[in-house]
Amino acid sequence: MSLPEAIVYCLITSNRGMRTEQLAEMINAKRLHVRKDGQPVTGKQVYAVCMHYPDMFCKSEGLIRLMV
Repeated sequence: MSLPEAIVYCLITSNRGMRTEQLAEMINAKRLHVRKDGQPVTGKQVYAVCMHYPDMFCKSEGLIRLMV
């Protein structure tokens, strides 16, 4: 699945806002998204995706949340 889909999945299943590092850890632990180079997803990548989709995600109080 794509990284934005993996982030949405993590936020829905956890039912709460999460920090970017927590999202990256959960995505890597469940192998929801695998990078082309085989390296684990980083918190910086999660942050970049969330800022690229402001209609889907928002950041407040240090947590990434869904805009739904």
